[in-house]
Parts: sequence; C-alpha cells; structure tokens
Amino acid sequence: MNAHDLLATLASDISKFLSSWFGAYLPPGYQHPFFGKIFYADLLSALFILLFTFIIHGSTSIFIHGKIKTARQDQKETKQHVFLASTKPLYLLIWTIGFYFALVPLMVKLPAEATLPRIILDKLLDLGIGLNLLWFIMRLTWILEARLAAWAAKSKTRLDDLLVPLLGRTLRIIIPVLGIIFMLPILDLPARYADALAKGSSILIILAVASILIESVNVGEKILIAENDLTLADNLRARKIYTQVKLLGKALHVAIGLCTIAIILMLFQEVRHVGTSLLASAGIVGIIAGIAAQQTLANLFAGFQIALAQPIRQDDVVIVEGEWGRIEEITLTFVVVHIWDDRRMVLPLSYFIQKPFQNWTRASAQLLGSIFVWVDYSFPVEEGRKALKPIIENNPLWDRRFWNLQVSDASEKTMQLRILATSADSSKSWDLRCKIREDFIAYLKSNHPQCLPRLRTELDRKPVDKEPDKELLK
Repeated sequence: MNAHDLLATLASDISKFLSSWFGAYLPPGYQHPFFGKIFYADLLSALFILLFTFIIHGSTSIFIHGKIKTARQDQKETKQHVFLASTKPLYLLIWTIGFYFALVPLMVKLPAEATLPRIILDKLLDLGIGLNLLWFIMRLTWILEARLAAWAAKSKTRLDDLLVPLLGRTLRIIIPVLGIIFMLPILDLPARYADALAKGSSILIILAVASILIESVNVGEKILIAENDLTLADNLRARKIYTQVKLLGKALHVAIGLCTIAIILMLFQEVRHVGTSLLASAGIVGIIAGIAAQQTLANLFAGFQIALAQPIRQDDVVIVEGEWGRIEEITLTFVVVHIWDDRRMVLPLSYFIQKPFQNWTRASAQLLGSIFVWVDYSFPVEEGRKALKPIIENNPLWDRRFWNLQVSDASEKTMQLRILATSADSSKSWDLRCKIREDFIAYLKSNHPQCLPRLRTELDRKPVDKEPDKELLK
C-alpha cells in the first residue's frame, strides 16, 4: 500500500464515521443518494472536514503568534523571521490536505471506470506538498539574505555587501530550477514526453548556471572597482581599473552568452546535423564571414588592446577630431566621447588604435596651461611679472606647482607674452587661464594703457619752396 492508498483509506474511514453519525440525525429524505453512491451525509462529512480544517488553520495561527509574543528578546527577531517564513506555506499545506481528505472519499464512491478524477486528485496533492515545500525554502532564503544583509551592514568592509546579494540571487535561481526538476517525476507524464522533459530540464539548468555566472561577473566588477573613486581629481588608478574591469566584464558577458546558446543548441540533434553540413563548406563560409565581419572583429580585438594597453580610459580627457571631451562610455565595439557642449561623439574602438589623438590625462590629470598676451614694446616686463604674482598665487585653481611669465615672440609691431600656470586637471586649467587672462588685461588697462598693442605711424612732411612756381602762376 502506497502513501496515497493509506491517506485515501484513512479519509474514507473518517468519512464513513461522520456519515453514519450524520445519518442518525438527518431526516429520512437525506438518506437518498445525491449522485451514484454518494449520499447527502457524505457531502455533510466533506463540509465538516473543511470546517475542521478551518479550525486547525485558526488554532495554528493563534499558536504561532503566541510563540512570537512570548519569545525572549534575544530570540524574538529570529523566531519572528522563521515563523513568518513558515506560516503561509503551512496554511496552504493545511488546506491542501484538508481538501484532499474532504474530496477523496467522494472520489472513491464514483463508478469504477471514473478513475481520472482520483488520479488528478492524487497528483494535485503531490504537487501541492511539493510547491509548499519549495515556497517554504524560498521564503527561508529571503530571510537568510535579509539577516546576512543586516550583518553585512554592520561590518566595515564592502566585500560582504556585494557577496550577500549574490548569494541571495543564486539561491533564488537554483532552488526553483531544482524544485521544478524534482517535481517533474511526480506528474508521471507519458514516455513520449520524456525526451522533451529531459531537454527542458537541461535547458533550465544551463540557463540557471549562465545567470549565476553573469551575476558573479557583475559582483566581481563591483568588488574590483569598489575601492576606486572616479570622482576624485587625480583618479588615474581608478580610471585604469575601471576601464579594464568594464571591458573584460563585457567580454565575459558575451562569452557566457555565446557558450550558453551553443550548449543549448547542441542538445538538439537537428542542429548537430546542420552544423555538420556547414562544416563541409567551412572554407567558403569562413572567407565570406571574415570579409563581412572584418570591421567587427577589428573593433573586438581593439577592445582587448585598449583593455590591456589602455591608450584611453574611462573619464579620460581627449582631443579627437578637433573636439575636447571626456571618455563617457567604452563598449566592445565603440567609444562615446562627451563633448564639452554636451554633444556626444561616437567612434569605433579601432579609431583609438589606428589614428592619432590627444589624451590629456594619460599619465596624470595635472596640466600646464598657457596664456598669450600681446603688448607694446614699451611694456615693463619685470613689473608685469610682479603684478602677475598675486593674480596667480591667490587663485585657488592654481595647484602651487609652477608659474612663469616670459616674452615668447616679437614682431615688427608688438611683443608676445606667454604666461604659464599649472593646475590639477583640465577643467580647472581652463578656468584658471580664463581668470588670469581677464585679470592681467585689467591690470594692463589700469596701469599701462599706453602699452596696449598700437599701430605707430610717422608722417614725413616735404619742405615748401620759398618762390612759387612760375609755370603754375601762368
């Protein structure tokens, strides 16, 4: 005797006892059959079992809430989480068994040829118990993740803050997949569906493993860049790590996706035959694919070169195609440059391998800015150098490294002054140069207006003859 027969026998005995008990008190009209061998007393027995199930539900709820209230303070939170995880699955389990005990005695009294309802009821019982168990385990994983997250929040390291969500996502992926795989035999489907079920189970496992690998890569990215802040002024190391991690992470995502698709396709015999046919013409297909995907492959390999050699990094300041901007995004095929006026320039990765460009933050974010001013030859350079000193040294954008003023060029009309000043990064350098230019020109206008660039003109007057020309007089 299996478990189903044992439960059915127990339910039938309970139903017979209740039916005989109700039959002693029912009017004679209720002694007639309702349908086949099912009497009205049997229906009352089923309703009484459901009422008893409701009483068990209520008693269980009162018991659980009482245990939570009477728990010690140091155990109250743990017990509350465990009870909250188990209450709803337990209630559903109670009602599943209650409906089974109420309905199976009625199914037993159906005609002998009506076996399908009894089989369906047995399968629903098995599925209900399995789903309740799966639901209970899933709720325990949520509570486990919440408890671990609360513990991680108290620790000083950020590693556990990233690993705890990974553990939770992994459990939420694996447990349903395993639950579905283990519950498929309960359905006891015909043999003609066995192959489809086997392939479906394999695909679920492959997708679950791929999802876990992708989540692991994402968490690995966050761990590697967690200690590196891109918002710092001197963020060379952070940009280096960020660029490498992001490019390699995207490459791993693509590799995982391709491997997942390939493994799934290999499960089907039809795809294997197609692959064998394609391999017969691999030479021609290889040549066509190589020509068609030349640029794509070039960008893909350029991505690996950039990740390793790093001619550009995330947030680098660059001059490309005559435009000043920052590297905003690096993908496996293209780079997005954020231009200073909020335009975006999209360039293929191969551009940064094949063409020259300026990288202002390749080795350091610090810059030496230059300002050019044209003045008259009469300007006192040494006095101007003394006036320039407070202009630069009192400016918070100057990084205290170096500044200078020199005569860098001279023409037939003016001489050129070059002012040099260092700053921490390109944005500060631009603002610093603009401010120095404004203040120094204001100094020239206030103290040496005669030294501003001007055009000299000399008039040469010819002497006038004392005697008028006689020819003109005529």
